[in-house]
Amino acid sequence: MSKLATLTSLAFLFTAGYALAQNSMTSGRPSAVLNDAKCQEVWNKAVPNGDKLAQADAAPYIVNFHQADADGDGTIDKKEFWAACAKGLVKYTIK
Repeated sequence: MSKLATLTSLAFLFTAGYALAQNSMTSGRPSAVLNDAKCQEVWNKAVPNGDKLAQADAAPYIVNFHQADADGDGTIDKKEFWAACAKGLVKYTIK
């Protein structure tokens, strides 16, 4: 009986750990670092007619807006966007 309880506990811990790892994108943790070409693709899609990405429009592209918005002005300019790409804070959303 104690072996069954131990195995059940271990299975639960491994499953919980896997579930937490899969949810890392929504927690604002960095993802893969994008190369320059991919960063430029995402910038062009995210900001087609402007020079800044507003927080309201950033969710599909930015993992953690507050970390990417270095100057805290509520928008991400191209310089901040490229820095965010280098830190893994930009999601590659081009399909």
